[in-house]
Amino acid sequence: MQNIKDILIFVVEDNQMYNKLIISYLKTNKFTNIESYLSGEDVLKNMYKNPEIVIQDYLLAGMTGIEVLIKAKKICPKVKFIFLSGQDSIDNAINSMKYGAFDYIVKDKMALQKLVDKIHKINTVTELVQSKKHIKTGVVLFFVVLGLLIVTVITFALMYPQIFGM
Repeated sequence: MQNIKDILIFVVEDNQMYNKLIISYLKTNKFTNIESYLSGEDVLKNMYKNPEIVIQDYLLAGMTGIEVLIKAKKICPKVKFIFLSGQDSIDNAINSMKYGAFDYIVKDKMALQKLVDKIHKINTVTELVQSKKHIKTGVVLFFVVLGLLIVTVITFALMYPQIFGM
């Protein structure tokens, strides 16, 4: 599995100072694979790079964060969106979740720490999902092998009944 610090993160924030602040904070927390965008249009042009996480403002110049989310999910369905917005609105938070956002964080003095915590939570959830898939695959393979073993034993019993005391 890819190291959490190496995952590709897109930051979409039209305020250049806050954009740089987010990137700087993520880098101080050892996230190094970060790309910065100032508009929804720019990030959509780059969704082919398959980012794991998109951190974006709810209100962007040109298009809303929800519009970006909807279009990006069509290109890259597994991407996780975290909205980081100055809009302290429960309606906006609910709306973003309705369209598939992982979380909605209001820009306050703890926003960047909350953001790092959410990235770690995304990693934990991703690891659990992958682990569940591996376990499921292991169980299926176990029963397939067990079934083949049973069929083999029955076949030998029918072909060589004297060995099995029949």
